[in-house]
Amino acid sequence: MKKEVVLSGIRPTGFLHLGNYFGAVNNWVQMQHEFDCYFCVVDWHSLTTHPDTKELKHNVLRLLSELIASGLDPEKCVLFIQSDVPEIAELYLYLNMMAYKGELEKTTTFKDKVRANPENVNAGLLTYPVLQSADILIHRALKVPVGKDQEQHLEMCRNFAERFNHRYGEVFPIPQAFNYGNDLIKIMSLDGNGKMSKSENHMNTLYLADDNDLIRKKIMKAKTDSGPTTPNAEKPDYIENLFGLMHLVSEKQVIEKFEADFNNCVIRYGDMKKQLAEDMVQFMAPIRDKAFAIQNDHAYLSGIIKAGAEKARASAAATLLEVRKAVGVNYI
Repeated sequence: MKKEVVLSGIRPTGFLHLGNYFGAVNNWVQMQHEFDCYFCVVDWHSLTTHPDTKELKHNVLRLLSELIASGLDPEKCVLFIQSDVPEIAELYLYLNMMAYKGELEKTTTFKDKVRANPENVNAGLLTYPVLQSADILIHRALKVPVGKDQEQHLEMCRNFAERFNHRYGEVFPIPQAFNYGNDLIKIMSLDGNGKMSKSENHMNTLYLADDNDLIRKKIMKAKTDSGPTTPNAEKPDYIENLFGLMHLVSEKQVIEKFEADFNNCVIRYGDMKKQLAEDMVQFMAPIRDKAFAIQNDHAYLSGIIKAGAEKARASAAATLLEVRKAVGVNYI
């Protein structure tokens, strides 16, 4: 029985962090055993906001290494780089003919990027959802793991697929948002302000590449207060976040001990953070060390990239053949 196709991508901007790991990559690791998965490092997307490419190659190779170290198996999924699949760009062109300026300008992410970088409002930024749609549709993916901030883009992808099918004939399945039915894990920054970030707020984000001492330093600086004054009090967000981190990496009895201390108003946050720091080091160090070893094994990584490109291009070429037939641009 043919498995359903899953597609997801990640930009090579900044460093992979704990929020990426538990919010996305951990789910991808599970998906690769159940679906026909394509996971893409979307380097073209990164150019819309990061035009300086001096660090691009290094960032792409580091990200690939971290994804593999986190559990993605290139034998069980197709792990590839977006720019290695030129068929995506051709589909992007066709889809642009069905994307309208007004709808693109209304996207929340476009408006946010314009506010953040008014000097870099490029056409690629405007048509970002179209390229994202091409990423998905080129493999005729049915399932797309997305966070809240990407739901609008997926809805646009569905619209583009429906417009293409209506205009030229049924080529694309209509992709659906997908997760495992549980709430997506959101990991707040260590200062309690917003989510962990790949490129901002460095001292309040735990990156998979952080060394042990830096992990300890960041956690020890995490925001706390003087502790609860009434039994079984509601935890402030930043304290809830520390307990949330502990639930991800600490033993059950450790969590129960600090939960009881909090509820009984005797918690010592310094002790809690020391315990969390050591548990976090124990969890993150093997991933970091494995990623570092992979990144320095150039022959292995090069083989993974070439194999991923071949598999992704085979899938993309089959779709593009159907697209060209449907549009009518096959002249031989």
